[in-house]
Amino acid sequence: MKVRMSCAGLQNLLQRLSFSVKHYSKHNHLQTVCFYSKLKPKKCHILDCSGSMFTHWTVPPGTILPWRFFSCKQEGTKIPSKRKQDTSIATSELLYKNLLKLEQENWNVISARYNAMTKRIKEKLEELHKYVFCSGSPRIRFGQNVYFEENGCIFLSKADDADEGNVDILFSTKDLGFSDAFIQRIRISPDQRYMAISLKSENSEEATCVVMKLGHFPIMEEVIPSVFSFEWATNDVLYYTSQKNLKCQNVFMTTFTDQKHTKLVYTEQDARFFVDIYCTKDRRFLTINSNSKTTSEVWLVDCRHPFKLPALVQARTKGVIYHVEHRNDELYILTTYGEPAEYKLMKTPVASSGMENWQLVYALEKKTKLVDLEMFSDHCIMFLKNAGHLYLDVISFISHSVQSIKLPTWACEFELESHPEHTTSTCYFQLTSPVHPPKRFAYSFKENNLIEQAVQEVPIIMNCHTTRLLAKSKDETLVPITVFHNTNSKELHRKPLLVHVYGAYGIDLNMSFKEEKLMLIEEGWILAYCHVRGGGELGLSWHKDGCQHNKLKGLHDLKACIMLLHELGFSQPKYTALVAASAGGVLAGALCNTDPELTRAMALQAPFVDVLNTMMKTHLPLTIEEQEEWGNPLADEKCMEYIKSYCPYQNIKPQCYPSVFITAYENDQRIPLAGVLRYVQKLRKAALDHASRTSKEGNWIPNIILDIQENGSHCDSSWEDSLNEVARRLAFLNKELEEVCHLEHHSKSCK
Repeated sequence: MKVRMSCAGLQNLLQRLSFSVKHYSKHNHLQTVCFYSKLKPKKCHILDCSGSMFTHWTVPPGTILPWRFFSCKQEGTKIPSKRKQDTSIATSELLYKNLLKLEQENWNVISARYNAMTKRIKEKLEELHKYVFCSGSPRIRFGQNVYFEENGCIFLSKADDADEGNVDILFSTKDLGFSDAFIQRIRISPDQRYMAISLKSENSEEATCVVMKLGHFPIMEEVIPSVFSFEWATNDVLYYTSQKNLKCQNVFMTTFTDQKHTKLVYTEQDARFFVDIYCTKDRRFLTINSNSKTTSEVWLVDCRHPFKLPALVQARTKGVIYHVEHRNDELYILTTYGEPAEYKLMKTPVASSGMENWQLVYALEKKTKLVDLEMFSDHCIMFLKNAGHLYLDVISFISHSVQSIKLPTWACEFELESHPEHTTSTCYFQLTSPVHPPKRFAYSFKENNLIEQAVQEVPIIMNCHTTRLLAKSKDETLVPITVFHNTNSKELHRKPLLVHVYGAYGIDLNMSFKEEKLMLIEEGWILAYCHVRGGGELGLSWHKDGCQHNKLKGLHDLKACIMLLHELGFSQPKYTALVAASAGGVLAGALCNTDPELTRAMALQAPFVDVLNTMMKTHLPLTIEEQEEWGNPLADEKCMEYIKSYCPYQNIKPQCYPSVFITAYENDQRIPLAGVLRYVQKLRKAALDHASRTSKEGNWIPNIILDIQENGSHCDSSWEDSLNEVARRLAFLNKELEEVCHLEHHSKSCK
């Protein structure tokens, strides 16, 4: 279902409020977070170092991005007696263990057939990884100093002088006893005397904050367990949020003066709300952001007086989301307040911050997605997406003008770099696509131009063509598709097609660079990304039109996209595979039930496939919060029937299914393994029942495989584990489509 991103900020806010899961990058590189840019990376993980309002991610071979998660129990729920509970739990645990053992034994037998191809794919991906990321990680420029992370170490160098002989090591996970953790987030104090770092292991949802005192010999000052977000209010005052049972509702302040002390400063009483901390770009305020999926409330901490009580900006109003920046005694507010209910930039004096005083500064055009936003002293840059194309809107607070700048047509994602100093005259960011490694760009406010920075090219000869299509859905809505293929490919109707879908929580399909996508293009595959309703590609209305009682629209969109691809000559059903992760499993699994003939194979990662049973169990941690996405079947019989109409698990029936490969995690707290086991068992039985009823020459039984990972979780896996997962998944898809070719060849030979 849904996961939380491990960083604060606007992208955090927007993505956390309006969606749930996507892919999580897992490279050992410093990842920056900008005012709005996950979302949902790291040692193959997310590294949030900028304190911006958004967060963006580059993704390694296929992992899942983490989002928000709450644990609540509905009042009035009838609780069985303890004896019945104990008996039921014991029976369930025994069944679970037996199923788990059977699936592990089954995988041990089946996996041998994929070993050779898995090995080849791994070697190719490892080679690509060396070239793509040999240029090092993004950097935090702080005055004349540059901070950057590589291989679990944090380094300091002088600006533009990061030669190996001129860097200092400030922190090492191995040397300080954190060898099993990855660096997730970095915050430098204003005077650069302290550095706060969050560390997270692959099998835990909670992070540890380590505070280092910098100097000639950096020393570890303090270790704070179970921390989610943190920011420096002053040189020696740190605010942080504590995380317990995947909930974040308390804010603490701790000092590093001669008389150290820690104090609770804020507690959120509503379990639907999640709290994080953000520092405005000019370092004037810390904001305590309390957000549900649809509503926000922000409190200000004055960094000049960090011991004063926080001040409320605007009391929470149902349906109004907002996030705050500051400039020249005015608050700049990104909000859904007013019509239309899309994001808009407004401002108000700090002294009169209520929404009745908010004045419009900038509004998005229709069907435009706000991807990111970065504030500077005299400018604001909006990173936007419209009809699949990326562009910038540069707002001048001096001339009160807006300039639009188009970006290269191949670009699909922004990756912002850190800008701790809001007075800088240049904004740095990277552009990428699934098959284009990140390229660095700089926008100069003084020169008013965009400059592409010199980068080391990947030594691969590849001509990739990008096509953008519109498929007409069942209700005539036009649904965007982005297609990539090798320009040297002939007979595209005979090439393998890999279709990607998500369609939930207002999250865009992740289209950052991944080595495996580049490899597939090089080997002749066609890649298609279906931007169906329920996602966020065309703004908030696109999400609203695909959630709750509109969920079936996303399914209709997906079907229309695949059919259009085939009609236009991009492959055909027997060469088509469908991939999805987490909540994307709802639409993928639903299509598998309603139109199994459209694809030959399907690969799912930690899929959410039992919507109805999950939403009926209020004791589960995600159920109550998820009602805003899926509806409440306990309170609404029509909602129950509607969910039942598309739920993948509920609609399995004897028919000819495509082959299915599912990756699941023993430590997944968001998609429990037991539910995935039940789905696999039921799907396998239905496929076998169909085969037994329709036995005839040439009839085939689909391979339904569950690959259970002992390491990793819904949010995190090491680079090595992620590499193995992707290699096995692609080996499976290659084998399935090879089998089609083999059967066709055999059939022609017989004739």
